[in-house]
Amino acid sequence: MWEKEIDSGRRRHDLRPMTLPHFHTRLSLGQDLHELGLRPGDMVMVHAAMSRVGLLLSGPDVLIDALRDVVGPSGTILAYTDWNGAYDALLDGDGRVPEEWRPHIAPFDPALSRAIRDNGVFPEFLRTTPGARRSGNPCASVAAVGAGADWLTADHPLDYGYGEGSPLAKLVEAGGKVLMVGAPLDTMTLLHHAEHLAQIPGKRLRRYEVPFATPAGTVWRMLEEFDTADPVVAGLESDYFAAIVAEFLAGGHGAQGLVGDAPSVLVNAASICRFAVAWLEQHVRPER
Repeated sequence: MWEKEIDSGRRRHDLRPMTLPHFHTRLSLGQDLHELGLRPGDMVMVHAAMSRVGLLLSGPDVLIDALRDVVGPSGTILAYTDWNGAYDALLDGDGRVPEEWRPHIAPFDPALSRAIRDNGVFPEFLRTTPGARRSGNPCASVAAVGAGADWLTADHPLDYGYGEGSPLAKLVEAGGKVLMVGAPLDTMTLLHHAEHLAQIPGKRLRRYEVPFATPAGTVWRMLEEFDTADPVVAGLESDYFAAIVAEFLAGGHGAQGLVGDAPSVLVNAASICRFAVAWLEQHVRPER
C-alpha cells in the first residue's frame, strides 16, 4: 500500500510504504496457545489481562475463538465471573442488609447479572458468548462454554462455593488446566479451592446475605464461606498466591510462553492445587 499525494495539480506517487499496525489474529493466537501446551479436549480455566495481549483483530472475542479452535468441540473454556453486586458497604456486622436498602439491590440472576469488573473484560465476554452457562453461587460463579459447560456449572453449592462440588473442584477432578494470559499470578482463583482443602487452623469465615432472583420474586439467603477477600488465615502475606505459583513454576512445573504479546502460564489444575495445599499446610502451623 502506498501513500498518494496531490501536488500543484499533478498526481505524484510517494513510494514510502505506509506503516500498518501489527494485529494478533484468531490463527496466530491459536498457534501460540498450541505451542504453550493447550490441546484438543482440554478443560481450561482462563485468566486474561487483555490489555497485555496486544492489538487484536476483532477484539477480545478473538481470544475466545482461538481457545475454542484449539480445545475443539470436546473441550471446555471457563472463567471466574463473581458478580457485580457491589453492595458490600451496606452489610452490617452480621453480614445482613438493612431492610430499607433491600428493594434497591438487584438480585443475582446467573443469566443476566454482570461479571465483576475487577477481573477485567474477559469473564464478561465469555459469559455473554452464545451457548455459555453460568453457575449459581454469586460470588464464586464461573461461566463456561463447550462440552463440559453444563456439568461444570450445575449444582454449585451456595455455601463454601470454592469447596467440594464447586466448578473448581470439578476442574481438578476432570484433569483440567489453568491458563494465565498476562494475568498477575496472584489472581489464580483455583487456589481458593486449595485454601478450602488445606487442613490449617484459624481460617477466616465470612457470612453475608445475597438476594436471588426467583420466579416468585427476590429471595434473600445468608451464605457462608471461607473469607477470600483477605488471606484465609492471619499472618500470610496478601500476595501469597503469587508466591505459591512462582515456586511451582520454579520447580519446573507448568509451561511458560507468549500468547500474543502477553507472558502466559499454563499449569495442570490438580498439580498446582496439591502443591498449594502442601504449601499452606507447611507455612501455617498451629500455635503451641
